[in-house]
Amino acid sequence: MKIIAKKSLGQNFLTDKKIINLIVENGNINNKVSVIEVGPGKGALTEKILEKKPKELIVIEKDDSLVKILDEKFRNKIKIFNEDMMKFSYEKYYRENSIIFGNLPYNISTQILAKWIKLKELDKFCKLLILMFQKEVADRILAESNTKNYGRLSILSNWRMKIHKILDIEPDSFDPPPKVKSTLLTFIPKKKFFQLRDPKNLEHITNIFFSQKRKMIKKPLKILFKNFEEVAQELSIDLKLRPQNLDHYTYYKICEFYEKSIN
Repeated sequence: MKIIAKKSLGQNFLTDKKIINLIVENGNINNKVSVIEVGPGKGALTEKILEKKPKELIVIEKDDSLVKILDEKFRNKIKIFNEDMMKFSYEKYYRENSIIFGNLPYNISTQILAKWIKLKELDKFCKLLILMFQKEVADRILAESNTKNYGRLSILSNWRMKIHKILDIEPDSFDPPPKVKSTLLTFIPKKKFFQLRDPKNLEHITNIFFSQKRKMIKKPLKILFKNFEEVAQELSIDLKLRPQNLDHYTYYKICEFYEKSIN
């Protein structure tokens, strides 16, 4: 059965066996590990994961035609959910020390990453995520302050994750080939991280700062705080700086101050 990739679902099927093997090897899968694979496509990675004999393999696939292929290919070896990965209730499937694999559709990759980051007990649910992104998005996730790619995505991602780049992947490793390079990243949830009441507040704050990233930070601070000068003094922030000049930790501190101010 010939499956044509659907642009509407951002489908680019990974076919490079060397890359598939590399992804699985980075997972260190054994029979005590539960695995969740999002967007399994035609099952090339799924097959390799099964060879490592995980305790359980759950796959989440939105495309009905691909679900049929996966069911015929693997039968009762995997648990298939014919659902949208953005709407799936991950909390219902908390398993200690689970691993998430995903060749994420480019059109929703940042949204699904943000969804996982905001899970309340992320570090208990998942010990590792191995995810594929468009290279441009990966560069933004990895970016440090004072660089052009630094912004909201880096600040949110690094809040609760230790992130490592494995490698860049050429378009010809996929069918159909995307127009851009991809990057494979690993994410390890932090056991200790800056405690915030609600991650939505961090998203709100960074949105205000980076929607005007060429402006000095005096303007966004003034929007967030009536006593913005006191906040800046308390945090030792120079009001003439730009949003990209503040490091991750400073944004977490700003968010902490903001949460106290709206209490």
